[in-house]
Amino acid sequence: MKRASFILVAFIFWALVIGPGHAQSPYQFSFGKEAAFLGVGGAALVSGVLLKDQTALFTPGELERLDPIQVNAFDRGAIYNSSQSARDASDFFLNGSHLLPLFLLAGQPTRRDFGRIAFLWGETLLVNGGLTMMSKYAFRRPRPYVYNMAIDAQEKQNVNARTAFYSGHTSMTAANAFFAAKVFSDYYPDSKWRPVVWATAATIPAITGYLRVKAGRHYPTDVIAGYAAGALAGYFVPHLHKRAGLRDKGVELYGGVNGALLRVVF
Repeated sequence: MKRASFILVAFIFWALVIGPGHAQSPYQFSFGKEAAFLGVGGAALVSGVLLKDQTALFTPGELERLDPIQVNAFDRGAIYNSSQSARDASDFFLNGSHLLPLFLLAGQPTRRDFGRIAFLWGETLLVNGGLTMMSKYAFRRPRPYVYNMAIDAQEKQNVNARTAFYSGHTSMTAANAFFAAKVFSDYYPDSKWRPVVWATAATIPAITGYLRVKAGRHYPTDVIAGYAAGALAGYFVPHLHKRAGLRDKGVELYGGVNGALLRVVF
């Protein structure tokens, strides 16, 4: 029964995602390439979970020894920020960003091919989410409010207090926004709406990052890094799946059972 279920799932996976799709689709899948993306995302996520379990909470003594001067001058101003309204607004932008790829259902070509798009979206979220979580618990950077004497000590004594780098809100919002913009551009390369779509994609995570700093949850460098990481994931996961005849000069990914190759094409 287990073997039959596995074969059935594998067949459905091949038929809907890997196998030949609509002629209009600019994307092509392969076992090696998907194994590379899923492997990287899954390994990063598992690493993040394991690192989280090994992350110790701040002790009262450690909190007393923290000094704002330990934070670099560029980031130090975030220590004194504390805005619940900004925090709530950043949650709104994060949750709302998950709706952005769904707007692709409005067009017939993307609606017809949404199974493939959804799979690419899932890979993007896995890679971005895994790398974000692994980064947080590998660096264990204290959040800005940990240095803020006006914040209750009890709020600082949880594992989340050590997860400043990098901003998950910003990275996930950027991943969703840039993914939606990239897929839109690949399906509608001649659309007059492309500048608007890309401007929107760039603005939404920037606002999210600003709100995270204003809320006192992150430093500017946290949101800059999160923006870059999410944007790269959102752009390159679909880009590296483009059919060879449609791919522009740039970066290409090849995968196989023995490993993966990343190549820059000029």
